[in-house]
Amino acid sequence: MDKFFKLKESGTTVSREIMAGVTTFFAMSYILFVNPSILSQTGMPYQAVFLATIIASIIGTLIMGLFANVPYAQAPGMGLNAFFTFTVVFGLGYSWQEALAMVFICGIINILITVTKIRKMIIKSIPESIQHAIGGGIGVFIAYIGIKNAGLLKFMLDPGTYTVVGKGADKGTATIEGASSAVPALVNFTNPAVLVAIVGIVITTVLVVKNVKGAILISIVGTTILAILAGVVDLSAIDFKANSLGSAFNELGQTFGAAFSSKGMGSLFSDSAKIPQVLMTILAFSLSDTFDTIGTFIGTGRRTGIFSAEDEAALENGSGFSSKMDKALFADATATSIGAIFGTSNTTTYVESAAGIGAGGRTGLTSVVTAICFLLSSVLLPFISIVPNAATAPVLIIVGVMMLGSFKDINWTDLEEAIPAFFASIFMGLAYSISYGIAAGFIFFAITKVATGKAKEVSPIIWMVNALFILNFIILAII
Repeated sequence: MDKFFKLKESGTTVSREIMAGVTTFFAMSYILFVNPSILSQTGMPYQAVFLATIIASIIGTLIMGLFANVPYAQAPGMGLNAFFTFTVVFGLGYSWQEALAMVFICGIINILITVTKIRKMIIKSIPESIQHAIGGGIGVFIAYIGIKNAGLLKFMLDPGTYTVVGKGADKGTATIEGASSAVPALVNFTNPAVLVAIVGIVITTVLVVKNVKGAILISIVGTTILAILAGVVDLSAIDFKANSLGSAFNELGQTFGAAFSSKGMGSLFSDSAKIPQVLMTILAFSLSDTFDTIGTFIGTGRRTGIFSAEDEAALENGSGFSSKMDKALFADATATSIGAIFGTSNTTTYVESAAGIGAGGRTGLTSVVTAICFLLSSVLLPFISIVPNAATAPVLIIVGVMMLGSFKDINWTDLEEAIPAFFASIFMGLAYSISYGIAAGFIFFAITKVATGKAKEVSPIIWMVNALFILNFIILAII
């Protein structure tokens, strides 16, 4: 095992990798419940999407661990699943089978741009200051996710400044889309779950600053026990029948291969008038998927040494899959199409992998452990559900803080460097999107260089990517 995963070379141990893998799983396990709840609104069977989510996560994460030997986990991406449901199906009127066909094509495109080194060219063209900004920005993003999941914020919306998206408004299960007038505020500390989360933050902070081994995992377990004692988690509410593996397999037949059915790929290109819209929608899927992954790798890999200087040199000068980054990019690219076959939206590398990396994960063994946890979750789903957000949110907050160290390598007194860095970092967290943060950073990098007469410092790749991002924003505004 040591020889295969190069544990000693990476400065890690089996026990540390196991703890990191379990930590990553718990940090991202919410997707097991959130993804089916979002995609099932399109008419997809809930249990089928649940099982497809597990299968896509297992396969994608195993490829990442065994082929690339890096500690990243994959699962259907948040944001991409919302785009699938509320924009593609509800907004544009495509069936969920057609949307799955688009996701599959997006995956094929991602494989092609990875094999043809287009992804590598994009990475090489990113200015160093932007790379540091992306790393710190992901820290802001992760911490913000943690703050929200902890329930520390509430958002006030005035009448007439929000719309109801999707179905279930009468049952309180619809999605509410608020205008920019929404005002965030700190909640009153009367909710037991919020109080448990605050205690969890304190526990995690103390364990981390005292360098306790397994601090992250100990925090999750300890805070979960506290949540049970405080009544935040109701053990009597565990529903074994509704979450059985048998019922999920029975429904999976409805989504497996649906992308290639007559209602999927068979009808997607049947209307020639809609073909431009179909292609632009696939482009929107692909851009978000690609830059979420690139941002995650750059943001977490460089600072922790997962992608070493030798790997970066091999990425730039090697051919084929000569570096861990090459292999990781390919692993990510294949996962989307695999997920679409089983019946879920884009499968992508999860930024919550940073939780496991923060717990010491450095090799693919971490990913293998996370994949095993996903496998076990198919049987132990009711028990997995007892780990509340209050237990994982503190971990995300502290891991986010750990990643802010990348900001020290940015010259914030030089506005030519600071403005693009701000949009690639702080704006990333506020926009709740890695890809949109990168887009804003790239665009303002070009603007500042043109304004200072240094347009030649902007590579052709950045110009091309900016054009695609702007086109993507125009398309989203139209559709």
